[in-house]
Amino acid sequence: MQKIFFKNHTVSAVIAIVFLFAINGRMLLTIVNTDFLGILAGISLFVIGGRKTNFKLNYFLFAFIVLLELISFRLHTKSVHFLSLILFCCLVFHYFTGRFSFIAFICIILFSTFFSALSNHLTSEIKQGLCYGVYLTLKNFIAIDKIEGVNFYINNAKITIDTACMGLSMFKTGLLSGAVLMTLEEKKQKQFYGTLQILFFCFLVILLNIVSNYFRIITLVIFNCTEENTLHHTIGLLCFILYQIVPMLILIKFIKPKFTQHEAPQIKSGIRLVIVSFVILLTTSFQFINQTDENFIRDLNSTYDTTKGTWINNEVFKIDTRTKLTYIKTVSHNPLICWTGDGYKIIKSKKIVIANHDEIWFNKMEKANYKYSSYWWYECDGKKYTSLIGVLLQKLIYNKPIFLINETIKSI
Repeated sequence: MQKIFFKNHTVSAVIAIVFLFAINGRMLLTIVNTDFLGILAGISLFVIGGRKTNFKLNYFLFAFIVLLELISFRLHTKSVHFLSLILFCCLVFHYFTGRFSFIAFICIILFSTFFSALSNHLTSEIKQGLCYGVYLTLKNFIAIDKIEGVNFYINNAKITIDTACMGLSMFKTGLLSGAVLMTLEEKKQKQFYGTLQILFFCFLVILLNIVSNYFRIITLVIFNCTEENTLHHTIGLLCFILYQIVPMLILIKFIKPKFTQHEAPQIKSGIRLVIVSFVILLTTSFQFINQTDENFIRDLNSTYDTTKGTWINNEVFKIDTRTKLTYIKTVSHNPLICWTGDGYKIIKSKKIVIANHDEIWFNKMEKANYKYSSYWWYECDGKKYTSLIGVLLQKLIYNKPIFLINETIKSI
């Protein structure tokens, strides 16, 4: 009888998962990118490296899904909804097997489109911080005239470190490599890592990634190799292997798993959590299906005078005058990424204070020997914000329209 119960629930769970991914298929195709391979690797590690646990992690996963779906429903964020779908798969797997992998769970979070979108908005600060650290080191050995943001001036020549030179994509790759090493070590020792051990190793991997990027930038500056070529990629790969992979292989020998396998738990009565999670995900899925691209247009038309500009697409409105170029966009855009993708080089980026003590972002840019000054901010209910999280919180609480506004002028 128990086997029949288990089998019927298994079939129902598989059908529920397939149905959810089917009705969200169109949305998933628009947000899935190269990180999808990382998510698949995380799910594989979750299945392969999952261990029996007495912790009631089904409640943790359920609460996480509810929170993410609340945010997704209110803010209409597809990336958060996609993460909820993945966590639902983890909840179903945990319900039937009682197994959970903290290592794989961290990988799934890091490779989610939600984390990618969040990290994109931190790229500028990370770039400038690393470059300034390199400047403090090299100025004692090389005659560096000055540094402006991500630009080094050496012997009257300018060397620009762009996003590709940061090796920021290696951050996730390094953590995934660490997760694979820990999972293999668990299988080898037939024991498991504790939560503190996992967090400590992740902390070490992050430090190694910073060190790897640090020496990568130093090498690129010394060889004046910031263009995309074979030498550029070889330097990046060698630094990743020497300063991240090799140290991880050494460290893993001193961080041994010490916990044994728990007894297999009985079939739990947590089916209600799975059902409720399914209903919540289904409700949010139908909201996205019925959602149209006209929402942003409607909000913008009710807030600004749109008779003096043109629509580039359903997410970007452009106002072009002789003295100033203004873009009003959805907050999913990042001006720094948009400008660099269009061939502009970001020389400097910082926050400035304007009237009414509001803060906005100021960028100095360059393209084809012309210099530009760009100002951008998030706006909600007439108030300006520099923090994406801050403006999303306002949207979450008050449900007011939010916009990204970017004004650019050519410098004299």
